[in-house]
This record gives sequence, structure tokens and C-alpha cells, in this order.
Amino acid sequence: MARTPDYVAAGSEGTAGFNYKPALALLASLFFMWGFITVINNTLLPHLRSVFELNYTETTLIESVWFIAYGVMGMPSAFLIERTGYKKAIIIGLAVMAAGALGMVPAAQIPSYPVTLFALFVIASGITLLQVAANPYVTVIGPPESSESRLTLVQAFNSFGTFLAPYFGGYLILSRTVGGTSLEGTQLTQAERLADAQATQLPYILVAIVLVVIAVIIWRSDLPKLGSATSRVAREERKHLSLWKHRNLVWGVPAIFIYLIAEIGVANLFINFAILPEIAGITPAQAANYLVLLWGGMMVGRFAGAFIMRKFPADKTLAAFALFALIVMIGAATVEGPLAMWCLILVGLGHSIMFPAIFAMGIKGLGPLTEEASGLLITAIAGGALVVVQGWLADMYGLQNSFWLTVACEVYIIWYALAGSKPRQAD
Repeated sequence: MARTPDYVAAGSEGTAGFNYKPALALLASLFFMWGFITVINNTLLPHLRSVFELNYTETTLIESVWFIAYGVMGMPSAFLIERTGYKKAIIIGLAVMAAGALGMVPAAQIPSYPVTLFALFVIASGITLLQVAANPYVTVIGPPESSESRLTLVQAFNSFGTFLAPYFGGYLILSRTVGGTSLEGTQLTQAERLADAQATQLPYILVAIVLVVIAVIIWRSDLPKLGSATSRVAREERKHLSLWKHRNLVWGVPAIFIYLIAEIGVANLFINFAILPEIAGITPAQAANYLVLLWGGMMVGRFAGAFIMRKFPADKTLAAFALFALIVMIGAATVEGPLAMWCLILVGLGHSIMFPAIFAMGIKGLGPLTEEASGLLITAIAGGALVVVQGWLADMYGLQNSFWLTVACEVYIIWYALAGSKPRQAD
């Protein structure tokens, strides 16, 4: 196998001279891990809700802190990448994630709600750095005409991580706790809550070990450098260019923000929704098994979407998937019984290609502005922090009615796909 060259210009179209597939295969492990860790939160939230006796607003605040890290660390991550290069930035991101995962051990031992929030913020900060580095890397490392398809394919491995995480969290957290194996409304004793809290220690120790192993592998690998050989020239070019003149980016930033409200609201409230007596009336541990199907739908949708976007325009494909998501979310917000739960499961298929398609369309044609554009788009992942708004709506108007917020999000994504994503300079 030929060694990849040390330099490929960011946004370059001359990528046919080397084999970039080994680098993509290695980066797929990063996509897998941050998807895996993010979705562990879906099983962690109902667990912490019983441990700390939280209402929906307090429960979703945990996830909000996670996504606030994207808002705080997105642009600093872009600047760090410009200074250190992609490879070093990725290693730093993995190290930060491992430190945060180990921080969950004392958080569970105490147990402490504030320490838990801080540890999750640290993990999310590391993931933010990986996102800012890896997403544009995948889009520019190969032919520009297949960037949406390529990023969607690699994001499918992210979905593979999200598919496995509920099994992992359900088995090592929910199924080993009193709260995770009890029906909604069961009151836990102080001793039971303490024992349940400590159940999170082993899973996060295992996660930290895996992250360190991946960091060592990345450190010893040969990854092509993007832009380091011409960084000074790129900085001079950027002085005469403006991010805000690119319409696809200007509307893409809120598209990512709004999409994350939809994805995170559905994923993090799924178990709480499924265990309601008027929906499915099952235990949290049982609901975690159904959550696997939601993330499995995202994985299948991304593999299928990567193929579809090689045959059909990315904007039309995104619009079709978003329309499907809109229809099933209206069902989840209106019907009762297990059918409502299945509507929520099916929305994973509709959401599957949204992030990679929006991201790739958002940075298309940005050239030397790619890193800054990537930083902005990753910062927009902070939209997931507004899951606390859905938590507030659930407390005020009922959990099922809170999904009308998700319906509104799907409408904007359809508009972006059909109109806002056109890669021309804004007026």
C-alpha cells in the first residue's frame, strides 16, 4: 500500500493522486467512539433522574451542559487545529475525552450531580475538538463531488456506535440498578440510590481505556496533513474573504443548530417517553432495547443515504428524508400506545443523513475558509443544549406534546434542503 503524502491542501480538488481510504478507515473509529459515548447519555439520563430525583427540566439540563461544550469550544478548537494540525488536535481531543470519562468515577463515588455535569462537559469538549477536525477532513480529503456521500458513509460508523451504546448502557448501567429495572414511579431508598450511582464507574473506566488505545494508534499512524504546508498563504487569503457571504453556510449554521434540537430531544427523552403507561408502559431497561432500534435506523439510513446521494442530488435526498421525519414526528405527538413509540423509533431513519448532508453542503466551496466554517458548524451543535427547553415543555404541557418542537425543526430542515443550501454567495 502506497504511503499517503504529508500534505493535501484543505479544499483541494487534487486528491486523486493518493489513496485516502486508509485514513478514512482510521477516522471511522473516531466517529464510532464519539457516537458511542454520546448515546451512553441516553441511558445515563433516566438513570441519573432516579439517582438524584430530578424532574424533566433538571434531567435534560445534563444533556444541555454536554452541548454547551460545543458552543464554548467550537471556535477555539478550529484555532487549535490551525496551530497544531489535525493529527495532534485529534490526539489532544482523545486525551481530553479520556480524562472526562475518568472524572465520572469520583462523580459516581460521591455521588455528585455538579461533578457529573463537569465530567460530562470535559468529555464533550474533547468530542467537539474531534468533530471540528474530522468532519472537514473527511469532506476535503477526497473528490469534492462525492463529499456528502463520503461524509455520510463515515458518519454511518458513528451510527454504528450509537447502535451499540444502548446495549452497553442498558446492560452495564440500567440492568444492574434498582431504578433501571423498576417501573416509572418506584421510590428508591437512599442506599439503593447510592448503589445505583456507582454502577456508572465500570462503563466509563472501560471507555477511558479504549480512548487511550485509539490515541496511541493515531499517534503512531501516518495521516495526511491538511493545509499545514500553506497555512501562511491560507491566512493571507482569509483576510480578503468573508464566511458570511456564503449563503449555504449562513443558513447551514442554524440548520445544524435546529437539527440537533430535534435529534437530541428525541433520543434523550425516548426512554422516558416509552415507559409512560399510556405509551408502552415498559421498564427503562426494556426501553433501552427499543432505543437500539432508533439508532439502528440512523445507521441503516446513513449507509443507504451514502449510496443514494451518489445517484441523486444531496439536497433532494435531504428533503425527502426530512419529509419522512416530519410525518412520523406528527404521529409521535398525536397518537397513543405503542404506535407512538414506533413513530419515535422511525424518526431515526429520517434523521440519519441530516447532519452529514447539512455539514458537507454548508462548507462546500469555502476553500481556505473551511476550518473556520467547520468551527462554526460544530459550534452550532450547541443546539442540542436546547433540549432543556423541551424538558421545560414536557413539565408544563406533557412529554408527548413537547414533540411538537421537533415537528417545527423538521420544517426548517426541509426548507434548507430545497432553498437555503444553494452554494452561492449571499447578497
